[in-house]
Amino acid sequence: MQITRQADYAVRTVLYLAGVENGGRAPTSKIAQLQRIPASFLAKIVSQLSVAGIVQTSRGARGGVTLAREAKDITLLHVVEAIDGPITLNECVADPSMCAFGDNCAVHNVWCQAQIDLVTQLSRSDFATLATAQRAMSNGSGLPTAS
Repeated sequence: MQITRQADYAVRTVLYLAGVENGGRAPTSKIAQLQRIPASFLAKIVSQLSVAGIVQTSRGARGGVTLAREAKDITLLHVVEAIDGPITLNECVADPSMCAFGDNCAVHNVWCQAQIDLVTQLSRSDFATLATAQRAMSNGSGLPTAS
């Protein structure tokens, strides 16, 4: 399984916003530049995140994007699913009738457990914790250091 580039950009956007001091606003142009996201693509991502209640946007000279709720209350799962929809490793996990082998499939339980593990890990990873880790890795700048 691989998340889409759009979900990756959304994660980077929310992580950046989680690092903005005092829940401040950030212009999309700055987010696009610092996170290396094409501006037109970022506009679409921010719109989806706004619809999902993850970010708020405002226009004007003091406009920009901010988190709609505290970073500790936003998880990787929220962001990935806001962009890519529900995580499903295999169609049989969501609907066992999709498997031609039905109850005679030895792999079904493995897919189900792997999905549970992935969803659990993503739901435990909140953006306050991630922003703290990012600051530690980037010497306080909030940006990844070149490696």
